[in-house]
Amino acid sequence: MIFIHGAGGSSLTWKFQIEGFKPFYNLLLIDMRDHGYSKDLQPSYRVYDFDIIADDLLRTIDHAGVSRAHFIALSLGSIILQKLSSRRPEMMKTMIMCGGVFKADWRISTFAHFGKFMSYFVPFRWIYDGFILIVMPRRNHKFSRDQYRKQSLKLAPGEFLKWLGLYKDFFSVVGKFYDQELKTPSLIVNGSQDHVFLDAAKRYTETHQPLADLVVMEGRGHLCNLEDRKAFNAIVLEWLGHRKHQAPGSQ
Repeated sequence: MIFIHGAGGSSLTWKFQIEGFKPFYNLLLIDMRDHGYSKDLQPSYRVYDFDIIADDLLRTIDHAGVSRAHFIALSLGSIILQKLSSRRPEMMKTMIMCGGVFKADWRISTFAHFGKFMSYFVPFRWIYDGFILIVMPRRNHKFSRDQYRKQSLKLAPGEFLKWLGLYKDFFSVVGKFYDQELKTPSLIVNGSQDHVFLDAAKRYTETHQPLADLVVMEGRGHLCNLEDRKAFNAIVLEWLGHRKHQAPGSQ
């Protein structure tokens, strides 16, 4: 099982999934370029696109000798997973997307353009914190916000701006994936309070049945794997066929 974190996160994003999944799978947790311990990767690039990020991951996966796996991705990581799926569909046993991103609404589009403009005037940390607050605004989202803020401290300002620049490639990647035929069994898990991304996840699932399944975790936000790790783990394990793991109501 290969784990892909979101922008600003790291492999530590999945620390609550390791214990739940390791009895059943070999786990490969990857820090993407500039995140966690993946610093100063070569070749370096002045700007990023999703092909560059996908190339990094594929080199790592090939180096580990993995030819086929279950993939689980979080937030922006779901877009990278979509890119991997288009490049290596034969590698995908299943795709699991937590807080999956399938369309960019006006809020994300506006913020990306505004954030790029404001990066010339204010510290990037303010921009990142503003984005987190837009996506996870409620009091019960505080733990998730704090976790991502803590992990994002390893991002340097220049690195952050390169990742922010991915919005230029963002729309074409999600557009192609949304419109193409789904061939891999896929589970989408969103919180009922994921007000930015949930509606698009619902539409995607309806369009791509029967291979796409959606589970909505009531009272949870965008990073529902952090908010209610026990329930999230049980949902995924049950979907993968480990029937004895019935999802509890909450942690």
